[in-house]
Amino acid sequence: MIIFLTVLATIFIAEMGDKTQLLLVAMAGKYKISHILTGTWLATAVLNLLAVGVGAALGSYLDMRLIKLAAAFAFFWFAYSTIRGDEGEEEEKEVKHRFGPVVGIFLSFFIGELGDKTQLSAITLAAAYTDQNFSNACYVFAGCTLGLILADFIGLIVGVFLKSKMPAGILNKLSFAIFAFFGAASLREALGLIFGDGSRQSMTLWGIGTAAFVAVCGLAVYRRGRIRHQKSNLDKG
Repeated sequence: MIIFLTVLATIFIAEMGDKTQLLLVAMAGKYKISHILTGTWLATAVLNLLAVGVGAALGSYLDMRLIKLAAAFAFFWFAYSTIRGDEGEEEEKEVKHRFGPVVGIFLSFFIGELGDKTQLSAITLAAAYTDQNFSNACYVFAGCTLGLILADFIGLIVGVFLKSKMPAGILNKLSFAIFAFFGAASLREALGLIFGDGSRQSMTLWGIGTAAFVAVCGLAVYRRGRIRHQKSNLDKG
């Protein structure tokens, strides 16, 4: 149950404010709610089945120390990309379809979410929590699927309200905090497996790694602030 709740919370936070959540807001003005729910839920099930299958397979054949290290770097990267922003990301193109609204919605959501940080999170979580036990993959799959469905359901029903009423950037900051926490925790676990839990070497390297991550994120925030300041000056000029 702890695995299920941890995965659910992580995926839910990761998906909040994501581009596919905003895609559902746009779909609400074109399609029936029943069509949107059917298409997105089918896409969610397929995406998570693929992600958890890959993660569970990796968890069965790779050294747990490597898995924990990979999870730490992955979560740190997700946190960094969140705090850096997605300004350079290209807008998703609308998928044209000839087979009815459900198939079109399925393809739009599937392509938009494929390879996204939410799906990569599902792969990482499956690899970390299956621990050479495929039965735990069921908990990961259920947590990933329910977390994604809940987040996108909110995006469908009250996405516009959330965007207009919540403080600017609050979702990104919360997402960053979650990913950074799991990244630091995974790094500590990995170093504990390598050098011994609580050993001087593991704690020193953990402190250095965490400090380096904080420094890189601080630099990213500083650079983003400079870019925004320059753009503001150009607009005024």
